[in-house]
Amino acid sequence: MKNDEASNGKMKISDTTKIDVRMTLRVGIIGCGKTGEGRTGSAMGHQHAKGYVRHPNCQLVACADLVAANAEAFAKAYGGLRPYTDYREMLAREKLDMVSITVWTPYHHDIVVECARAGLRAVHCEKPMAHTFGLAWNMLRVCEEKGVQLTIDHQRRFGPPWRTARRLIDDGAVGEVTRLESACDNLFDWGTHWFDMMNFFNGDEPAEWVLGQIDCRSAQSAFGVPIENQGMSCIKWKNGVRGMLLTGYDMNIGCSNRILGTEGVIEVGVPNGPACRYRSQSHTEWQVPSLPDEPWYSAIAEGIADAIDALHGQREAELSGRKALQATELIFATYESSRRRARVDLPLKIEDHPLVSMLERGEVGAKEKPHE
Repeated sequence: MKNDEASNGKMKISDTTKIDVRMTLRVGIIGCGKTGEGRTGSAMGHQHAKGYVRHPNCQLVACADLVAANAEAFAKAYGGLRPYTDYREMLAREKLDMVSITVWTPYHHDIVVECARAGLRAVHCEKPMAHTFGLAWNMLRVCEEKGVQLTIDHQRRFGPPWRTARRLIDDGAVGEVTRLESACDNLFDWGTHWFDMMNFFNGDEPAEWVLGQIDCRSAQSAFGVPIENQGMSCIKWKNGVRGMLLTGYDMNIGCSNRILGTEGVIEVGVPNGPACRYRSQSHTEWQVPSLPDEPWYSAIAEGIADAIDALHGQREAELSGRKALQATELIFATYESSRRRARVDLPLKIEDHPLVSMLERGEVGAKEKPHE
């Protein structure tokens, strides 16, 4: 399925969630982990669980983890769930409607596909989507064929700074968007969020081409998947907007995300500064919008609530697999551009992970100690 062949429903940020009180979803969690495992742990399962527990139309009934102690502790923490060490057994016994998948990225594809074939109605999966582009594409294809709603947890679409930036764009505060800039640690793990945010700020417009380069002088990985030390991705979307994502050390742009328009600029995530600010022709000094004081994990619960509302209302979820695939395409297109040493026109037509292939062939590789 090509990106532009999927449905194109878009949720307005101002929309309120409508709850269908007639339906209760039986929910399971795959990947329990331990609270506080850190960035590369599976403890995101706890944040997903909190989202289901607070939702009036969900009954969290079971959980699965390869480590029995983790599954049992998780089950106890959320009201006596039934713990499993084999998620397939959980799927077979529990007659679930929806699951969250919060395991490491290389396991996403197979679990998503098995859940879709097991007859679930919805699958909510952690990011990054998959460790190759072909597997990410296939996850969405199988779910669409089986009539299963697939959502990917790009939760920043519900984070106050990014939602506020999107509202400013929609209100015309900086005129027409012309350019998007971002910087983060890497293209894959963190970059999936920033590519998704670029798409979010640009109305989920499909991209036209990508030109990228990477440096891999020392070995690094995230969730068991190799990542670059530094990278650069230049993007053109079909509506003419240009974008740039810089990754790795010494690639600082003075904020996390920047939106440049014909009449001003918006910045999100200013170091030692505001979470969101803007200035324009009518406001030449920086303006700092007030933001709700919400814990970071509230965005995960809001994403889950929207996915459930979309399932009930038969509309596209804000965190839909289609939108996630567009961000995933930009990740792998950047790596592919580096492999080809050329611009990559989209849609992307590869199956593998170009960086992994280059590493295996010795075309790039660790030559120095990690940068301090």
